[in-house]
Amino acid sequence: MYTVTLQDYPQLPDDLRRQAERRYARTLEKTLGGIEGIAAAYKAWNWAEESFGELSEEERSLALRWQRAAMRAAQEGFASLGETDSAYFEVRLER
Repeated sequence: MYTVTLQDYPQLPDDLRRQAERRYARTLEKTLGGIEGIAAAYKAWNWAEESFGELSEEERSLALRWQRAAMRAAQEGFASLGETDSAYFEVRLER
C-alpha cells in the first residue's frame, strides 16, 4: 500500500487536490505495473538516491523506471492545475 499527497500547492481546493493525487497514482500504477511494481521501483530509486554504493543492473533499471514513471505521473497530476515552482507529489510506502 502507498499514499500520494500533493505538497506545497497554494490555495488548492480539497477536491482538486484529491483528483490530482488520484491521477498521479493511476499513472504510476499503469506505468509500473501496480502496487508491487511501484514499491520495487520506489525502493530502488530511494536506495540509489541515498546510497553511494554500487547498484546492480536490476536496481539501476528499476530506479530509472521510477524516475520516468514519476515524471510522467507528475505531468498527469498537474494536467489541469498547472505546475508551480514549489509543488510536488510525495509518495510514501506503507509497511
